[in-house]
Amino acid sequence: MSAPTLDRVGPKTGKDRRPAGVMIAGGTLVVVVLAALLAPLLAPYAPDAIDLSASLVGTGPEHLLGTDSSGQDLLSRVLYGARTSLVAPILLLAIAAVLGVTLGTLAAWRGGWVDTVVSRLTDVMYAFPGLLFTVLIIAVFGAGMTTSVLALGLAYTPTVAKYTRSVALSERRKPYIDAYGVQGMGGARICARYLVPNLGRSIIGYLVVLFGEALMSLATLSYLGFGAQPPSSDWGLMVQEGQAAVVQGALLPALVPGFAIVLVVVSFNVVGVWAADRLGSRR
Repeated sequence: MSAPTLDRVGPKTGKDRRPAGVMIAGGTLVVVVLAALLAPLLAPYAPDAIDLSASLVGTGPEHLLGTDSSGQDLLSRVLYGARTSLVAPILLLAIAAVLGVTLGTLAAWRGGWVDTVVSRLTDVMYAFPGLLFTVLIIAVFGAGMTTSVLALGLAYTPTVAKYTRSVALSERRKPYIDAYGVQGMGGARICARYLVPNLGRSIIGYLVVLFGEALMSLATLSYLGFGAQPPSSDWGLMVQEGQAAVVQGALLPALVPGFAIVLVVVSFNVVGVWAADRLGSRR
């Protein structure tokens, strides 16, 4: 049950216009996503093609971004690595969203001892640094991207749960919730059909903000050897593999994937903050 909306008439106001920085960041993300999707067409070489005779070659016509110590083309590896580096955070946040939204909504709706238990549970998980918690899980179940995504998904769950609880408490006080209750509608049905969908804008905006942090966390795990494993082209792993070449004076093997990580993280943060503000203001 939502209030009717009026169509906007006339020119856009300053609040409706997207800032130039957001436009640039959004355009950058579109280019990165397209490059990842079209990697087989854009990449001049296979990402795992080794050519020792071209080891640590600088930029040139044959290798636009140079090569690593194994002679692998950095442009090709970055293009293919964008797939893992973009998809993995989405899966991570999907896991955190399902668990976190469920716990946060349950705590806000039921209140009482349920809210207390959920709050204490999230506080306990907050007591452990997310990365440390993830490393402990990886130590038990083994390294790999799948384990990293699942572990970080659990690590991000308390963050999403606390945010969901805060916005759900505010939404629960609105008159339409009581109106549906008076009509005899059950609590689970009200939450599933009305409460959670009405929180969708705010939650999605918050998840967009978290995307950059999730990407950075996964890249950190890959850099430490807990995430993606060779011969993956994951950006974090590429930075780790290119670190040894820095000693030899070759900066590109570490700089190229590192710059890609920074570019995407900053772009997502810019777009995410703007989207969270816009989506939250329209709740």
